[in-house]
Amino acid sequence: MTTQTFTPRLDFEAAAPAFYQAMVHLDRAATRELDSAGIEPRLRELIRIRASQLNGCAYCIDMHAKDARAIGETEQRVYALPAWRETGFYTSRERAALAFTESVTLLASTHVPDSDYEAVAAEFSPAEVGALVALIIAINSWNRIGVSSRAWEPGSYQP
Repeated sequence: MTTQTFTPRLDFEAAAPAFYQAMVHLDRAATRELDSAGIEPRLRELIRIRASQLNGCAYCIDMHAKDARAIGETEQRVYALPAWRETGFYTSRERAALAFTESVTLLASTHVPDSDYEAVAAEFSPAEVGALVALIIAINSWNRIGVSSRAWEPGSYQP
């Protein structure tokens, strides 16, 4: 097996410090919305992992898988996320949130179909849907920074 050497493209925090701090504030604001709406921490991490998988952000996949395991998420459910539709491991609430996450993450292709919105709205209150949108926007933004700049080395995160 050949391993690739990781080379950061850009120290994003140093190159764009004001924007980096704005992202930190955005992430904290999303977390406050999630807390206020009562969105379960394990679901938050599943959403972060799934969006990161779709975006190919190795650092974020690693980070949020570790965070999920640290709060009691099972390896089985983390490993099965790419095929969540084909398993019985997730509740209807989680399935609606995962479908919505995929639609919002891939919105250039999906335009977030009414069926995905209706499914999430059937399982979550308006405040919860708002918090989910905030979370999905935040993780997609972090993914775009991570993938474009390779600012953070995959595997280097320690919870």
